[in-house]
Amino acid sequence: MHQTVLDRLDESLDLPEDERMVLESVKQLAADKIAPRAADYDRSSIFPQDNIDEMNALGMNAMFVPEAYGGLGLSYTVYLACVREISKACASTGIIWATNFHGMKPVMDFGTEAQKQRILPTIAEGGLGSLCITEPTAGSDATGMKTRFTPKGNDTVVVNGGKIFISNGDVADHLLVFGKWSEIDDPKGAITALVVDKGTPGLNVLRKEEKMGHRAATTVALSFEDMEVSRDNVIGAPGEGLKILLASLNKSRPSVAAQALGIARAAFDDSIAYINDRKQSGRRIIDFQGIQFTLADLATDLAMCEGWLWRIGRMVDAGATDFGIEASMLKMRGSDLAMKISDEAVQLHGGYGYCQDYRVERLMRDAKITQIWEGTNQIHRQLIGRHFAERLR
Repeated sequence: MHQTVLDRLDESLDLPEDERMVLESVKQLAADKIAPRAADYDRSSIFPQDNIDEMNALGMNAMFVPEAYGGLGLSYTVYLACVREISKACASTGIIWATNFHGMKPVMDFGTEAQKQRILPTIAEGGLGSLCITEPTAGSDATGMKTRFTPKGNDTVVVNGGKIFISNGDVADHLLVFGKWSEIDDPKGAITALVVDKGTPGLNVLRKEEKMGHRAATTVALSFEDMEVSRDNVIGAPGEGLKILLASLNKSRPSVAAQALGIARAAFDDSIAYINDRKQSGRRIIDFQGIQFTLADLATDLAMCEGWLWRIGRMVDAGATDFGIEASMLKMRGSDLAMKISDEAVQLHGGYGYCQDYRVERLMRDAKITQIWEGTNQIHRQLIGRHFAERLR
C-alpha cells in the first residue's frame, strides 16, 4: 500500500511503547466497531451507548485520570491522538468522550484531595462528565453569566439559573458548573466553579437540541431551581472560577482541535480513495492538474496543523502552563481546515457527496460546529492578534 506523507507524520509521533499499544487498540476499535455504526447513529440521533460501552471496556476514561484515583495517568499527547482517531470514525462519539476530559480536568488540577477521591474514580471507571459554561447572555463573553451561587449556612450552596448548549448535560454523572458567587460584587471576580452530581434535586433538563451535526451527541439546555449543593463541591475558593475556566479552556481547545482534525483527516482520506478510483473523460479525477493543486494545499495545511497538535501535546506533557495563544492558533486553524477539507470532499464527490450514501455529507455537517464551540474562531483571531499588541506603559 502506498505510504503518504501523512502516514509518515503519524508514524513519527514519539510515544512510549505502552501508549503506542493503547493508541493501536483505539484505532482498531474505531475502525472495527465505531465507524460502522456512525451513519445509523447520525440518522437516529440516539446516544451511542454501544460505542461508550466498547470504549469503557478498553478503559479509555482511565487514560487521562491519575493513577492515584484509579486511572492510568497517560500523556496528554496520546489523549489527543485518541480523540482524533475516535472522531475520524464518529465525531459524535469523539466529542462525548472528549467532554469527559473537558469537564473533569479542572477537578484534577484544582480539586481538593477529598474531591478527587470522590469524583475521579467514577470517571476512571467510565462515568461521564460535562462542562457547563454557556448561557443565553454568556457565550463568547463568559463573564456575562447569570447563574447564581448563594451560600446557605456553612455547608450548602443554593444554585439558581441555567445553561444552554451543554454537551453530555443530560447523561453526565458529574457536571462542572460555573456561576457567580452572590457575596462577591464583581462580574469577573465573582465567577466560581462547583461540581453537581447527576440526579441532584433542582437539576432539570429543559430540552435537547436538534442539531445540524454531531447528532448522536446530546446537547441540552439545563435549569437550576433552588438546587442545593454541598459547599464541599466548590472547586477552589469562591471567586477563583475565572482562573479555573481559562485553564480548562487552554486544555480543551487543543482537544476540540484534535476532534476537528479527525473529521478533516476522514474527509481527506475519503476524497483520496474516491478520486483515485473515479474516472471522468477517460482519466482518474486525481490525474487532473487542477485537482492535484487542491490536494497539495489541503495536504500541506493538514500536515502543518497535525504537527502543531503534537507540538502542543509535548508542551503540556513537559509542564508548560503558558500556551493559551498556541492553543487558540491550533483550535482556529484546525477547525477552519476541517470545514475547508470537508467542503472540498463534498465537491470532489460531485452529486454523490451531497447524498447520505457517502459519509462526506455527514463530515461536512459535523465540521461546522468546530468553528464555533470552545470560543468562536473570530474570538480566537482577536486573542491571537491582541497577543502582538505592545502594552502601553
